[in-house]
Amino acid sequence: MSLFLSMAAFALASSISPGPVNIVALSSGAQFGLRAAMRHVSGATIGFTLLLLLIGLGLSEVLGRWPWLTESIRLAGVAFLLYMAYRLARDDGRLSTDKPALQPTMLYGAMMQWLNPKAWLASVAGMGLFAAAGDTPSVWRFAAIYFVICYASLACWAYAGTFLRHYLNNAARLRLFNRVMAALLVGCAAYLLAF
Repeated sequence: MSLFLSMAAFALASSISPGPVNIVALSSGAQFGLRAAMRHVSGATIGFTLLLLLIGLGLSEVLGRWPWLTESIRLAGVAFLLYMAYRLARDDGRLSTDKPALQPTMLYGAMMQWLNPKAWLASVAGMGLFAAAGDTPSVWRFAAIYFVICYASLACWAYAGTFLRHYLNNAARLRLFNRVMAALLVGCAAYLLAF
């Protein structure tokens, strides 16, 4: 298998597998439609790619010297996931237009990646596999491949969410959906705490 195919396979396995950012993309697509969800997808992809580049260009050395910083990032990520789960669980599912719902933003998507322990693990592992020697062109090449695959993977989750929209046209179903999504986020947080 060529190096490019190996990079692409790693990026696909890491990006398409369920995780907190994917769950929010699915939920955003279901609640707000594809166009709004793509803001989250774009921000999350840009945020992850920036994280990946920084890890490849030397941030991993800083984290290796100060392990407490890695642990702090992990705990902040778990706290952020629990906060999002709380907000989803508390949503009453009402579809009124009196108070506009908070739609996903690019900044929110990018911030999620920086607080997502799965993103940190994928960045460190990927750069360790494909650019361990610190070869700058390899870092940029891997980041470019990952950008395309990450964007497409997250977009698939958002697109899948749009298919759920017609099932979520009443408050009870939307409330149930939000609570299931909240439970999945809590599950992600619990899994990340076990690391």
